[in-house]
Amino acid sequence: MTTAPGALDKAKMVASDLASDILVDANTAVFDEAAMRKTLPEDLVTRFKECARTGAATSEEDKNAIAEALFGWARAQGAAEFSHWFFPMRGGGGAVGGMLGALKYDAFLDLEFKPAFPASRLFGGETDGSSFPNGGLRVTHSAAAFTSWDRSSPCFVYEKVLRVPCAFVTHTGRCIDDKTPLLRSQDAVDREGKRLLAAVRGNNKGEVVASVRGYLGWEQEFFVVSADLYKKRPDLVNCGRTLFGRLPERHQQGDLNYFGPLPPIVDELLRNVQAIMLKTGTPMTVRHNEVAPGQHEMSPIFCVANASADNNVFFMEACAREASKLGLAVLFHEKPFAGINGSGKHANWSVQTSDGANFFDPGKTDDQRTLFVAAVAALAHGLCQHNELVRCAVAHAGNDHRLGAQEAPPAIISLHTGTYFEQHVDAVISGGPLLGYKTQKKFADPACNAVMPVATNVEDRNRTAPFPFCGNRFEFRAVGSSQNCSFPVMIVNTVMASGMAHLADLVEKGTSLRDAVAMTYKKNRHVIFTGNGYSQDWPIEAARRGLPNLHTTPLAIAEFERGKTVFKSMKVYDEDETLARADVMYEAYNTALLVEVETMINMARTGFLPACARDLATFERAPEFAQDRRDLYSAIKTELATLVHLKNKVSGTRPLQATYICNTLKPQMAKLRAAVDAAEAVMDKDFYPYPTYDHLLYTHHF
Repeated sequence: MTTAPGALDKAKMVASDLASDILVDANTAVFDEAAMRKTLPEDLVTRFKECARTGAATSEEDKNAIAEALFGWARAQGAAEFSHWFFPMRGGGGAVGGMLGALKYDAFLDLEFKPAFPASRLFGGETDGSSFPNGGLRVTHSAAAFTSWDRSSPCFVYEKVLRVPCAFVTHTGRCIDDKTPLLRSQDAVDREGKRLLAAVRGNNKGEVVASVRGYLGWEQEFFVVSADLYKKRPDLVNCGRTLFGRLPERHQQGDLNYFGPLPPIVDELLRNVQAIMLKTGTPMTVRHNEVAPGQHEMSPIFCVANASADNNVFFMEACAREASKLGLAVLFHEKPFAGINGSGKHANWSVQTSDGANFFDPGKTDDQRTLFVAAVAALAHGLCQHNELVRCAVAHAGNDHRLGAQEAPPAIISLHTGTYFEQHVDAVISGGPLLGYKTQKKFADPACNAVMPVATNVEDRNRTAPFPFCGNRFEFRAVGSSQNCSFPVMIVNTVMASGMAHLADLVEKGTSLRDAVAMTYKKNRHVIFTGNGYSQDWPIEAARRGLPNLHTTPLAIAEFERGKTVFKSMKVYDEDETLARADVMYEAYNTALLVEVETMINMARTGFLPACARDLATFERAPEFAQDRRDLYSAIKTELATLVHLKNKVSGTRPLQATYICNTLKPQMAKLRAAVDAAEAVMDKDFYPYPTYDHLLYTHHF
């Protein structure tokens, strides 16, 4: 007699039916630790991991064995080629998916045309370095640059190509990429995190951890539009954002889009991307509609920061590739549509030990609570003493449209600890013990019979803060959606490491841990702010506290050199690398804005002015109806001529150009846009030369 399945068995059967398409293939295309252990001896895997942790060289024997195993594994995945995948200093500013990474394709062949993948080709490579942004660290006549496998970020196969995540450095070892400084900052977190642990736990406890690392969980926001309409907008193609366009009558006023059902074609896109990411080792656990029409978000499970940053770049590329197959285009620019919410890439960041201790988890034991209080003090020190650096981490042309615009954190960098913890900080400063912060869960009671009270975080979430506490991590909310996570996380890692070093120095010199933490909080108390970051009063209060308000990218970059000392002391950048990075940031900003100016001029000359003339021609027999149009259309011509005149005056060094572009060209761009958008409101829709916001935001939904 057959027994009917129970409720749990039924649920498992249904879940299996629904999830098998993607879950069965989970991690099958990534050469992670589990795959290594299936193809290599256990002791070799242990040695390899230890070398990656300590920086020791992998032996030639082990390198050969790993390359052979990886070669066989990749070929079984269908790969016939491999690529060293690296991350030049391209900056933000609206990058199309995939533009943040770089690679070339090499066949698995030796000089005799036989299948081969020697260890020398896996672990290192040489390519051109002069054609990438380098800030003067490379020149055309001395152009060699080298790739080296990041042994802590696993290889994976995508589209029949084995990808090897790599650092990218010059002939002299200078970093000309985003990954190398991030890896150096991970080393700084490891080094200074162990010192802080020793200070907190006491040397007499004999507790040693293998490693301390920064961890990252990103939340990627983006817009999806029709590819056909995208191709008809020169501004989207060239700049990643619309330079003209008036709001549709219905946009996001009622928040009708937020968490609504995904449009069917977008749902198909995100499911396809989810399957790819899961197969290559990145479990995407969340996808949903965002506030604006046409805006969406996806996010994965946390992992070690450098691998997570790699995963995000790959996610952007996969989105673009899969979207094209469905007749869609994905926009990663921070502000593709004026007047509509922009996109960020919230970086949920934490510091954890190899044995699972989270520095930012208030914990259940006195030791964990003490570590938490000390770690937040170190973070406060880093954010306060190196405030300008943290602002520079998110400074680029795209993000200038977003930061401080009542949809993202302000350009003022502050630390939101939560109101209860802020009170605890003041108590510690006043002489109180480090312990005493109440971490028990709270409950929100809906006060209705059918619904039980739900557990909440200790502290409420503050979405107006650039750096709020979120229960067991801090969320760097100011990161732009088009950025490579590596740069902002490198900055955060570095300033955190400097804060941990500061505390460890005090304790090692004889100050008690309690007093060292209290002194650190007192010195940096003014960076902690738990109020409304969108309030008009906050910039005034921040100025009173002495916190900088670097509200444009040129203002921020001008302060980047302040980081020379901390970068050098934490072994993240040498002085020439710091100066090179600043130069690249200026170059990226100027390039992005000048491309926008040229695109505006072209669109106005070849699109809008001819459309204005055609529209006016329809009123030849009724001139009394055309006067308002003449005035509006004449304004376009006037503002265009002014923009052309001002653009021709751009000159000087990159910093001078950036300041002029920001303070002179951008305001004139806004005037030309205002004139064109006013004309759109009256122009015959059949004459308007480009797809409108209505078309871009809604047509792919049906």
